[in-house]
Amino acid sequence: MSASVLYDVPGPRARRRNLLYSVVGGAALLGLLVFVVLRLYSQGQFESYMWDLFEYNGIRQRLLDGLVSTLLAFSMAAVLSLVLGALLAAGRLSDHRPVRWVCTAVVEFFRAMPLLIMIFALYLSVFTGTPLWALVIGLTLYNGSVQAEVIRAGINSVPKGQAEAAYALGMRKTQVMLTVLVPQAVRAMLPTIISQLVVTLKDTSLGYVITYEELLYAGGVIMRNTVTEGGNPYVPVVIVVGTVYVLMCLALSYLATWIEKRGRRSRKGTPPAAPDASAPTPGAVPPQTAPEAALEAPRKS
Repeated sequence: MSASVLYDVPGPRARRRNLLYSVVGGAALLGLLVFVVLRLYSQGQFESYMWDLFEYNGIRQRLLDGLVSTLLAFSMAAVLSLVLGALLAAGRLSDHRPVRWVCTAVVEFFRAMPLLIMIFALYLSVFTGTPLWALVIGLTLYNGSVQAEVIRAGINSVPKGQAEAAYALGMRKTQVMLTVLVPQAVRAMLPTIISQLVVTLKDTSLGYVITYEELLYAGGVIMRNTVTEGGNPYVPVVIVVGTVYVLMCLALSYLATWIEKRGRRSRKGTPPAAPDASAPTPGAVPPQTAPEAALEAPRKS
C-alpha cells in the first residue's frame, strides 16, 4: 500500500467501504430533505398565497427597518472591532511584558467566551434598556479579539529582515511598525479581516435574543403575527430573510476577492512597454547602405 504525506492511501476494500458510507449518508440526507419538503408542502407553505403578505407596505417597511438596524449594528461593531483588534495586537507585540500579558489574557478570554452568552450578559447587567449597545459591545469584544490575532499573525509574517533594516537606519519601533511592517502585512491579512467581518455581519442576528429589532427579529415578528389560509408563512419569510443575509455576505466576500486581486496587481506593477523595433538601440552602430559601405572599404584598407 502506497503512503501519502498525511495518511495512508486507502486500499480497494477501504475505498469500497468509503463509497458505501458516502452513498448511505447521501441517501439519508436526501430522504430527510424530502421528508421536510413534503411536510411543509402538506401544510401549504409553498402555496402562492403565502407570498401575498409581501405586497403590503407595512411588511416591506418592517423588513427594511430591520435591514437598516442590522447594517447599523454591523457598521458600529466592524469599526470598533478593528480598532480594538489593532490595539490588542499592538499590545501583544509590545516589548513590555505586563502589557503583553494583559492583552494576551483579554484576547484569550473573549475568544473563549460564547458570543451569545456575552451579549445576553451585557444586556441583563449593563445595557438593560439599549439592546443595540449590548449587541455592538458583545460583537466588538469577540470579533476584536479574533481580529487582534489576525493582525498579529499578519505582522509576524513579514520577513524579519525588513524590521532589522529599518532599525539599522535608526528608526524607532513605532516608525518601523507604521511605515514598514503594517503596510506590507495589510496585503496578507486583509482578506482574512474581511472574512471575519462577514462573520460579524452574520452574528448580528443574535440580537434577536435580546429583542433588538434587526432583520431576523423583524422576520420573526412577521411570521408570528401574520396568519394566512394555510397558517403562518414560515417558509416565505425564511427564504426572503435568508436571501438578504446571503446577498450581504456575498457582497463582502466579493469585496475581499477584489481587494486581494488589486493587491496582487499592485505588487506586480505595470508591465514595461514593448520596445519599438524601428527605434535605434542606444550604443548600437546604425546599419550602412551599400554605397556607404563601398566608400568605407578603401578607408579601412
